[in-house]
Amino acid sequence: MASVLRVCAVQLNSGENVSANLEACEEWVGKAKQRGAKFVVLPENFAYFGAEAGKRKIAESREGTPGQIRSTLAHLAVENSVYLLAGGWPERSPDEDRPYNAATLFAPSGSIVAHYRKIHLFDVTLPNGVALTESASTAPGTSVTVCDVLGTKVGLSICYDLRFPELYRALVDGGAQLLAVPSAFTLETGKDHWALLNRARAVESQCWVVAANQWGSHGKGRNTYGHSMVVDPWGAIVAEASDRVGIVVADVDLSLSQQIRARLPCLDHRRLGRGTV
Repeated sequence: MASVLRVCAVQLNSGENVSANLEACEEWVGKAKQRGAKFVVLPENFAYFGAEAGKRKIAESREGTPGQIRSTLAHLAVENSVYLLAGGWPERSPDEDRPYNAATLFAPSGSIVAHYRKIHLFDVTLPNGVALTESASTAPGTSVTVCDVLGTKVGLSICYDLRFPELYRALVDGGAQLLAVPSAFTLETGKDHWALLNRARAVESQCWVVAANQWGSHGKGRNTYGHSMVVDPWGAIVAEASDRVGIVVADVDLSLSQQIRARLPCLDHRRLGRGTV
């Protein structure tokens, strides 16, 4: 197992045009490869950011013949020799009106090696009056996922999950050393809570965090905060995106997590709710 893993968080400004969005993914995953990244995280809604009816129309299965989204992601993983986490995309569910919001990990071979369906769905009215009711158009997942990326145990989550620390406790119990947080975190809440929550999850879990966010305006009053980041297990932001589309790259040194856990063994001192994945 390598003690250092070079990771990349991709920051996009996705819209309703799936082909254009996937072309942007291709550009930035290619740049991540040029920077030496081996694990690349795309943000939530990377393939489609628009009306719910459109999301249902483009939903794909993760099994059987791949559609445009799945085939493109597999190609990007192979072409760039990376583990590619496809942040949040619409996966067909038994309820045809409510696809899952899924995060799927593609290996450099192009095969799917891990899959997570978003558990916590975003049902809020924003300060600007825009109502977002994810549960009306999305089926919730029920299982947590910890997977392996070149010997690093990675815990998967999506956006609103970030506000639920019990999920990350379960991921740590499953062996997670790094937490992936692909997101479309809103501007209104992001300016106050995005960095705070990512740093909190890192500190309490004594894990690295790779958080890839959408940025900018997406129409119909939906604005996202950006500031994709990599946070170390002590809570320090070691890399952060500016207000634009782009990437952030950082080296995740697993020995730092081991040192912090040995120096401050708070995970061993827990008295409530130790579970397993």
